[in-house]
Amino acid sequence: MASAGGIAAAIASKTKTKKKHFVAQKVKLFRASDPLLSVLMWGVNHSINELSHVQIPIMLMPDDFKAYSKIKVDNHLFNKENMPSHFKFKEYCPLVFRNLRERFGIDDQEFSNSLTRSAPLNSEAQGRSGARFHTSYDKRYVIKTISSEDVAEMHNILKKYHQFIVECHGNTLLPQFLGMYRLTVDGDETYMIVTRNVFSHRLSVYKKYDLKGSTVAREASDKEKAKELPTYKDNDFINDGQKIHIDGENKKMFLEKLRKDVEFLAQLKLMDYSLLVGIHDVERAEQEEVESEDNEAEDEGESDGGGIGTPPDSPSNTLDSTKPLLPGEFDPSIDVYAIKSNEGAPRKEVYFMAIIDILQHYDAKKKAAHAAKTVKHGAGAEISTVNPEQYSKRFYDFIATILS
Repeated sequence: MASAGGIAAAIASKTKTKKKHFVAQKVKLFRASDPLLSVLMWGVNHSINELSHVQIPIMLMPDDFKAYSKIKVDNHLFNKENMPSHFKFKEYCPLVFRNLRERFGIDDQEFSNSLTRSAPLNSEAQGRSGARFHTSYDKRYVIKTISSEDVAEMHNILKKYHQFIVECHGNTLLPQFLGMYRLTVDGDETYMIVTRNVFSHRLSVYKKYDLKGSTVAREASDKEKAKELPTYKDNDFINDGQKIHIDGENKKMFLEKLRKDVEFLAQLKLMDYSLLVGIHDVERAEQEEVESEDNEAEDEGESDGGGIGTPPDSPSNTLDSTKPLLPGEFDPSIDVYAIKSNEGAPRKEVYFMAIIDILQHYDAKKKAAHAAKTVKHGAGAEISTVNPEQYSKRFYDFIATILS
């Protein structure tokens, strides 16, 4: 009898080992079509593992805001098609960003899973001066390439930004900065920053706007309009007769956050930021879901449950597992920028609104641009390049008028 039990135990342990080996393999192969993304996946995985052995300090020290960790990998043991054989990975201010992730309610292991379990997805959005965007495969995070000037500006503001996040308990419309890295592949340096996605990982956005509160040259180009999900601008918003229909309580909370955020940005002499607005149409989404379910009915049985938009299957991720969310419903701890439309709105919508692109400092170049634009458009024109105090006031006033 004992020997039968022993055999059962041996079989069980064998099965376990096999499973363990498979999981480790899955985590270790950082496959992406772009070698840069493979290096990012490898680097984030490495840095989160390293940080898990570093004790969480009682408080951050001034040196933590200048610190970095660096690793150089030569003759990488994975084959060439998965990873370059020589690369360098540098993480800026690791303890500061770990602390920020914690303040934004983001678990390090889940953060790592989101960025490394499957390759980040390419986004057609293109930022200022050709910045490239990716989203994590589960659409929770945005990875953006930035310039070395942006890295320097980030270092300039990081201490005050961190203090601001502590004071507002992470309750802000500002970008949630979660990690900043330098990747070196074939001697080329690329800087990347990770932020929380403004939009939802599960509620699709049908229309999006980038609003600055300026009307000079603020419409989407024909090239932009040809995209699947164009980014419209201030004049488009006005001409569309668009409004954000939210109730009084939400409006009050939103404007209070916005006021504090723009005052903080003006203090830091930052400008040229935008409010990114995404609109989810609940009824349209329901209709599309019904249609896609009809189309998928015949493919049933082949899927292993890993479809796009499905939350990652990590045990700690309980989203959707306790009770399925109804159409237009969201988990406010994940979709932190989401606000439902009010009862009397013409359509049932969910809005995603946050401030983006805050790393523009009002320097000599901006002052010169302001002078040139004033000459061209006249002193009273609503140009986007104005000093930070003016910019923040005009931005706030414009956003206040679009909320109904």
